[in-house]
Amino acid sequence: MRKTNFIQKSKILFLATLIMSLFFASCTSDDDDDDEYGNWVESSTFDGNSRANSVSFTIGTKGYLVTGYDGDDYLADTWEYNSDGDYWVQKASFPGVARSSAVGFSINGKGYLGTGYDGDNELNDFWEYDPTTDSWEQKADFGGTARYGAIGFSIGNDGYIGTGYDGSEQKDFWKYDVATNTWEQSVGFGGEKRQNASVFTIDDVAYIGLGIHNGGYEEDFYSFNGSSWTRLTDLDDDDDDDDDFEIQLSSGVAFSLNGMGYVTTGIAGSITTESWSYDPSTDTWDELPAFEGSARQNASAFTFTDKAFVLMGRSGSYYFDDVWEFRPDELENEDD
Repeated sequence: MRKTNFIQKSKILFLATLIMSLFFASCTSDDDDDDEYGNWVESSTFDGNSRANSVSFTIGTKGYLVTGYDGDDYLADTWEYNSDGDYWVQKASFPGVARSSAVGFSINGKGYLGTGYDGDNELNDFWEYDPTTDSWEQKADFGGTARYGAIGFSIGNDGYIGTGYDGSEQKDFWKYDVATNTWEQSVGFGGEKRQNASVFTIDDVAYIGLGIHNGGYEEDFYSFNGSSWTRLTDLDDDDDDDDDFEIQLSSGVAFSLNGMGYVTTGIAGSITTESWSYDPSTDTWDELPAFEGSARQNASAFTFTDKAFVLMGRSGSYYFDDVWEFRPDELENEDD
């Protein structure tokens, strides 16, 4: 009788241990499922005035932030960010009219800046920055109408500026030839007119979408390889599957890193911290952990070989000077 009781008690203890083990394993699994990749880490604060609507471009391991608006003044200063040392150095001021909402890109070790708004006028001048001599040189005026809220990018040795606002929203694109210092209209874009759109480039292909037109959010999305346009999956995909999503965003900031595209912050009904990644190999979007800084619009971004940063921007009348590094391969950690 005692032996039987011992065996029964042993069985009960074993079953209880097994149940508890399965319970904790389930909890651990659930915790793992809740883990999300995409971590934001705050970097060195910008040395200059807080601002939004600045131009940014990357040359080597240096990022450049130029112009913008700080809530009182339109700006013309130039700042260089050393991504390896995480520090800022002020460089030669932009000699053109102080402005905001211009566009910029880099080609062959030089930066380019054009269009924008000076508080009274839309602008169409275009400039080149040489970091080796820390000097600016004016180039041929942009080929389209004077405007602001456009997008700019480079593919190979050519630069492009398109869309924007010149009194009404536009959808034209223009190509800049560095060798001849000339502009030529690039045709074929079938998308809607818009301002404050987003663009990122991956392997010499530009991906363009978002922004507003007639007060509404645009949801068409295109790629451009320098010669032809391709319409991709719309940003309001509502097919009968489990991958439905909707991205409605204006005045956000976009960048690419390690073959993926990213869009974060901006206006989505109100200012937001939402973040999305785009995989060009599958033409799919995934929502990421939210940007860990304050919600904002009109921020800027730098992308280097293995790291990316989002910086500046505004929330209403408050202007930011913080800098955040995005690490796509790290688990989200709000405490770092």
